[in-house]
Amino acid sequence: MNTLPGPKPEDPLSEPLLRRMDVPGPRYTSYPTADRYVEAFGATEYRQALHQHAAMSGAALLSVYVHIPFCESLCYYCACNKIITKHKSRGREYLADLQREVDLHVAELGRGQPVSQLHLGGGSPTFLSDEELADLLAMLRAAFCLQADAEVSIEVDPRTVSRERLRRIAAMGFNRISFGVQDFDPAVQQAVHRVQPFESVRELVQEAQVLGFASINADLIYGLPMQTPESFQRTIAQVAELRPTRIALYAYAHLPQRFKPQRRIDTAALPSAEQRLQMLRDGMAGFIAHGYSYIGMDHFALPDDALAVAKRQGRLHRNFQGYTTQPDKDLLGLGVSAIGRVGATYSQNAKTLAEYHDALAQGQFPVVRGLALTRDDLLRRAVIMALMCQGRVDFESIDAAHLVTMREVFAPELEQLIPLQALGLVEVTDHEIQVTARGWFFVRAVAMVFDRHLQADRARERFSRII
Repeated sequence: MNTLPGPKPEDPLSEPLLRRMDVPGPRYTSYPTADRYVEAFGATEYRQALHQHAAMSGAALLSVYVHIPFCESLCYYCACNKIITKHKSRGREYLADLQREVDLHVAELGRGQPVSQLHLGGGSPTFLSDEELADLLAMLRAAFCLQADAEVSIEVDPRTVSRERLRRIAAMGFNRISFGVQDFDPAVQQAVHRVQPFESVRELVQEAQVLGFASINADLIYGLPMQTPESFQRTIAQVAELRPTRIALYAYAHLPQRFKPQRRIDTAALPSAEQRLQMLRDGMAGFIAHGYSYIGMDHFALPDDALAVAKRQGRLHRNFQGYTTQPDKDLLGLGVSAIGRVGATYSQNAKTLAEYHDALAQGQFPVVRGLALTRDDLLRRAVIMALMCQGRVDFESIDAAHLVTMREVFAPELEQLIPLQALGLVEVTDHEIQVTARGWFFVRAVAMVFDRHLQADRARERFSRII
């Protein structure tokens, strides 16, 4: 059994190393990454992939992701696919389209396919009323067989729920919850148009703990306007006081040319590169000092959380929702812009509500682009996911699974690892690649070496920065 190296707070935090590794790169929730999907893969190809799943996988466990695109208020930093509206009637209309999409899947796969992981994301799923959330779950339970021990998770905008509503959400069967916190400083909240006082979020997290949610996550972002190292240290301390089981610490990527809401952010109010580095150092050191285990990339968990246990035991996996304890399985993406994985294919639904609705009204899957993976893609995905999840690539295992000789096929990549080895990020032997304790904080950079598409195309600004 492989045990990942336990990170030492002092290992990755030198400013020169952080600065050197501060480059754009993919998050590798998939490989190849979503920017490589093509329009030649559409509804017909997706239906064929479902046929192959039904024929070859039988009753294999599935994951299901449902995208709820609506938000009542615009957060200026947001890069998600969302629709800002106060018209609650749009939720009911959207459920009707989701029903059509679910019915199309049932027609191809049969009713009662077992599901071990269900996640509602957005947008803001809590835009839907309690009745609509209950109807959505009833729809999914009627179409699929939700396992008794399934992970059923929901992303929550703290501004849209109360203690009483959390109780109703728990009663529906949700057992994992994620709160969008971002930052607790009032000036930062004003600057990004997301005001939610610490006291109100504390009340919700405490209620979620009382209700017994198996996982309570808090999302944070560093690099936002008006943030300073001093103000962010206060947010770190406040989040640690809340004691969520998991913490996601993301770097803000300011790309106003791609994401229109970000044009409302005053670039003069953004922290400097030096301040961003300090916030990252403080976040890493702070959460580890407060007893959290570093999971990978920008995720932390309490030592007894299932994610931390899986990391110690070498059982981490990765899908479009990030790190998970769930074994590798097909993922059905439902809703506007949702991404799915079926067999050796990826697919993405239409990004606009009108295009999504029109396809379903015609009885067609709303898939508008995707990718059928080549043998080389599958090989590189295996290597990249081994690095991202286990921190180790065993050459013999790759050779046997893909009928290759890894040291020959990846000779150029192994050469590219030499500078990373000199930095103490990886150790390469005749038999394996091992990510070190220091390297685990920069595992994206190690994985990028094996990304054929990225190596061929150096226009990386489409991605967020590693730091």
